Amino acid sequence: MRALERPKPEHDYDADLEIERLRTYRDTEPGRQIPDPSPGHVLVATWNVANLGVHKRREADCRVIAELLSWFEIVGVQEVADNLEDFRRVLAHLPPHFAALFTDRAGNDERAAYLYDTRRASLGSKIGEVAIVESDRRYVTLPGIDRPFLGFNRNPYLASFRVEGADLLLANCHLLYGPTGSAAEEQESLERRQLEAYAIARWCDLRRQDSHRYTGDILAVGDFNLPKKEAGDPIYDALTKRGLQLPPHQTTIPTNVSADKDYDQIAVAPGLKNRIVDLGVFDFDGVLFHELWNPPQTSYWRTCAKYYVSDHRPLWARLALS
Repeated sequence: MRALERPKPEHDYDADLEIERLRTYRDTEPGRQIPDPSPGHVLVATWNVANLGVHKRREADCRVIAELLSWFEIVGVQEVADNLEDFRRVLAHLPPHFAALFTDRAGNDERAAYLYDTRRASLGSKIGEVAIVESDRRYVTLPGIDRPFLGFNRNPYLASFRVEGADLLLANCHLLYGPTGSAAEEQESLERRQLEAYAIARWCDLRRQDSHRYTGDILAVGDFNLPKKEAGDPIYDALTKRGLQLPPHQTTIPTNVSADKDYDQIAVAPGLKNRIVDLGVFDFDGVLFHELWNPPQTSYWRTCAKYYVSDHRPLWARLALS
């Protein structure tokens, strides 16, 4: 994992004030409101917390990250470093009713993690990874791509949760981005990501329909490095080819802080789309580090937001349990 640019000069701030501003924005800003937990529903989120464990984050940074995570009941987290020190510091600032689980390191020295509110969700019996066995990889093909699928760079992380008697299975994904230094490298990275997107879509489809399935209520969440959430985008087309559906964000804003990509998604198996009651991106632009916000010149603000918090915005959904 390679750290993002460190702010120069460093920006010192009052974490209590930042948290108060974020809560006010969440509760009052039209289109940015996140509902409270309620019977019959579950708040699911996904957030790529950039290079968590690589940046030189301070206690205030960990507090702000923990505050945002604490708003949801089940969260898939990407880009947790092999060094768990900062992840544990974030956990220390979460309410005591939150629990965590995570993988070993994989590609890019990353782990995937889940956080969940034990008052509302309990861990189910199924935990593991989506690993496509060698004999099955020949079925992961797409028109126009000649290269073989050799497996995921980071296997999607499976965890099941039970909420009010309903079983959900989440696959926490972080698809390959890859080097883009040359046109050839860029094309290879894109094709490998397309195959990864199709592989998870195919897996979700097959398991949903299998007579031995744990549950058919499957969500693939995470950072799909999806440029545009629209038909014709190669990653979108691969991800939706086998029935996965990407409900529209009611906020209609990108998930990266640079505001030009739809990287992060909550993709649901058929039958779940109609149970998505609300879905949105929580953008903290202009609220976090408010004193630095200057719309004509946002480069310093973005550097601070990306380094101290993340270069991605949390994406959340409120799902009806039946």
